[in-house]
Amino acid sequence: MRRAAHRCSCLKGKTLRTALPKEAETTLSPVEIGAPAPTANPLDTVLASLEDSKAENIVPIDLRGKSALGDHMVIASGRSHRHVAAVAEHLLTAIKDSGVLKTRVEGLAGADWVLIDTGDIIIHVFRPEVREFYNLEKMWLTPDLDDGTKH
Repeated sequence: MRRAAHRCSCLKGKTLRTALPKEAETTLSPVEIGAPAPTANPLDTVLASLEDSKAENIVPIDLRGKSALGDHMVIASGRSHRHVAAVAEHLLTAIKDSGVLKTRVEGLAGADWVLIDTGDIIIHVFRPEVREFYNLEKMWLTPDLDDGTKH
């Protein structure tokens, strides 16, 4: 009993509201709790990640109307096996953070040519020699015959 009286004397002149420390009165949004922030354009996320990773010769290709594989294809190069793998891993993290949950990856172990497929965007990260050999840009950037061009 004496103890309780002593506690009350310490708080003399204060109400319970002013004696207790106040808790933060903010409501956290889903982004603040750890949910990925929605991005306006996934292609911008991919291109920004590739540039941040110092990927070289980044070529975005619009596939809409050309193929049912996806909406966009991005082709980029790394300087070495290690750089290709690092670019691909950084890109996978950026894609995951942007909210894309299903991503398929092939070639990461060898790191000569890494293919990342998000469904809407297909990303190829090559070593320069491998990129030159397959020359995907030539295949996908050629004009359609329906455009009135003559070959």
